[in-house]
Amino acid sequence: MNLAHVHLLLNHFPTVAFGVGVGLLIGGIFVKSDELKRASLVILFMTSALTIAVYVSGNDAQAAIRDRADVSAAAMNRHESAALVAFTFMQLTGLAAWLGLWKWRRTSDSGAATRNMTVVLLLSMVTFGVMARAANLGGQIRHSEIQAAQDSSGAEPEPGIARSLAAYVGTHQWVWPLCETLHFIGLSLLLGVVLTVDLRMLGVGKTLSFAALYQLLPLGMLGFTINLVTGMIFFVATPDQYTGFLFFLKMILVVLGAANVLYFMLFDQPWTIGEGDDAPTATKVIAASAIVIWIGVLCCGRLLPFFGNSF
Repeated sequence: MNLAHVHLLLNHFPTVAFGVGVGLLIGGIFVKSDELKRASLVILFMTSALTIAVYVSGNDAQAAIRDRADVSAAAMNRHESAALVAFTFMQLTGLAAWLGLWKWRRTSDSGAATRNMTVVLLLSMVTFGVMARAANLGGQIRHSEIQAAQDSSGAEPEPGIARSLAAYVGTHQWVWPLCETLHFIGLSLLLGVVLTVDLRMLGVGKTLSFAALYQLLPLGMLGFTINLVTGMIFFVATPDQYTGFLFFLKMILVVLGAANVLYFMLFDQPWTIGEGDDAPTATKVIAASAIVIWIGVLCCGRLLPFFGNSF
């Protein structure tokens, strides 16, 4: 099994799971069920995280078939561009879903919760549409029974959004160093919050309560968002540098990190930790695993130039 197999295995999850999440959200709004709403936010957030692995593994799937005579380069370009648009909307929806879960714990303002649900619902409906389009265009690459009419003129296919972005990055020298700078700033924000919160869970700095540290979580999510945006610019600009198991392992660890942060959104144990209190064993395990996961992400990224294809 290679990463092309992984892409084929995972590529149905964003559309199917996202559809389930949207259905639960609509149902929760209709019957006024907070449980259904929260379940939908969890599904939407985790689906957006899983989509990171789906998207980056698509590069290996493309590399496996790009030289075949029976595969249309135009069809691959259309799918690549549609996938980038769908990925962008998916991450926006996932961010809005996470903010909804965070506000659920932080405030009892029903008006704020309603506004957030409205934003998530609108984004999720748009996202489901563009994701379904990307999935359909992906199917057309190899499934002749659903292929649209092929361009037989022999002309060079249109580059599409993804290749146009790659060309822009390649021809404007300021983009890459700016993204590198922002990437390290985002990484510092993310790891700073992870270490501060999780080390408190492990017993460091017991004079602080979890409720006080909880206010730092949006800063960690801001750092993650900066890293995701700049990382995807790197990936789209030079996809051949980001192939192989080590890079995919980094993305899997990112998905696991997203699942880890849900513990603080959904479970009550951290909220019982006041000044001077010791965290429950389960909370300590989650905290330790978070530190291991994000240090693993950092190590994989730094090892890419030595054991991957980067630079």
